[in-house]
Amino acid sequence: MPSVQSLSDNMQGSLWGMIAGAGIMVKSVLAILLAFSVLSWAIIIYKYRVIRKMEKESVAFLDFFWHKKRFTPIFEACVDYKFTPLAKLFAAGYNELIQLRMPKKESAGNSFTVGELDSIQRALKKAISHEISRLEKAVAFLATTGNTTPFIGLFGTVWGIMNSFMGIGLKGSASLAVVAPGISEALITTAMGLIAAIPAVVAYNHFVARINRMTVEMENFAVDFLNIVERELRKDKG
Repeated sequence: MPSVQSLSDNMQGSLWGMIAGAGIMVKSVLAILLAFSVLSWAIIIYKYRVIRKMEKESVAFLDFFWHKKRFTPIFEACVDYKFTPLAKLFAAGYNELIQLRMPKKESAGNSFTVGELDSIQRALKKAISHEISRLEKAVAFLATTGNTTPFIGLFGTVWGIMNSFMGIGLKGSASLAVVAPGISEALITTAMGLIAAIPAVVAYNHFVARINRMTVEMENFAVDFLNIVERELRKDKG
């Protein structure tokens, strides 16, 4: 009775043998699917590390922000928070606030209009849009992989089955020995397409959920920032 190891070796040998004996079109499809899979896993690993660092830094920055409560030291510390978008969001709002208040200091006035507060809000919205685009970078490729690789694999399967039927016509025999090798080669592309697609779809949904949570956090932070600015400006006017 053959051992489990010998059965595994035979299966691996037959698998590689089928791939080696496949036609040029099937091999091309497998190469394309392999490229999709490798790129997808590279993106998954990279985005996972970046988003994890971003979330940790966001918690640390929020603690620092509410502990300090003074804009100048917070702005100076923003350079130490390279991954969290909240630091970039704060810097954008703070820079807009400074630009609006400098002319008023020169004219010895403290009045602040609603339009100027809207200007800070627009700067924050622009920063949020920029950070969302940065977070979503390369994630769309995972969706593309999940949507296209099964069909690319199916194309390879159809092509392989067509070749099998052509072989039947040439040999004039429809026995299992004639049909099985070609169909087995063809089905490898479908399996490879699913192997590339499934992790990409799971990772895409996972990253989108975490990006959406960070988007909500950025929007909440922008509201808090505007509320603090408005309160401080009312104090100055009072």
